[in-house]
Amino acid sequence: MDQREKLLKRYRKRFDLYGDRPINYDVSKQHEYTQQSGWNIDEYNAPLPNEAPGPPMPNNSFAFAQDVLRNYEFPPPSLIKGIYISETPLAERVMLLRAQFLYIFRFFFGVRVSRVIDEVRETNEGDLHVWGYSYQTLEGHWEMGEITFEIQKLAQTGTINFHIEAYSKSGHIPNPLYRLGFRIFGRQLQIYFAKQSLKRMQRFVAERLLNVE
Repeated sequence: MDQREKLLKRYRKRFDLYGDRPINYDVSKQHEYTQQSGWNIDEYNAPLPNEAPGPPMPNNSFAFAQDVLRNYEFPPPSLIKGIYISETPLAERVMLLRAQFLYIFRFFFGVRVSRVIDEVRETNEGDLHVWGYSYQTLEGHWEMGEITFEIQKLAQTGTINFHIEAYSKSGHIPNPLYRLGFRIFGRQLQIYFAKQSLKRMQRFVAERLLNVE
């Protein structure tokens, strides 16, 4: 039994609470969610090892990054661990996120995959091959919003990039002490999550490429 299966077994009752929970914000008003209206709008990028020009190659940088992304290995485990049923198709995945703060406090939140991305986009620099997914926050989460993770390869040059973008806002936090703590530290933890995720993705892909060689 691997670590993910152990976590699922340990927290199965908590996990099952989120299967039918609704999204905790109005998705239809996404176009209104801007910095001017009080939402955080984030975008991050990290280069990954290049491949030969053309479509993504098997057993190479793009494919390894896909595996890391699909298995939710990239978040810093000291902050976030994703608990989900491996056999569930990615497009139907619900995750229980175990968040940890100061190695003392643990909190649990639910998210649901809202879309899987597998497409070729036309850009000024040529075809961009993109694979990834987004997830949205469920009722009970301290944040509202959606985050998207993408592996991108520019076919003309072979350049590969890990891209994260998100829109988010603080949600309902009943406990006043936790509400204050999240107001003070929440944004810092968001940024830490993103930056560490970029670094871990870079490290994991580089390590897998070394193993191939």
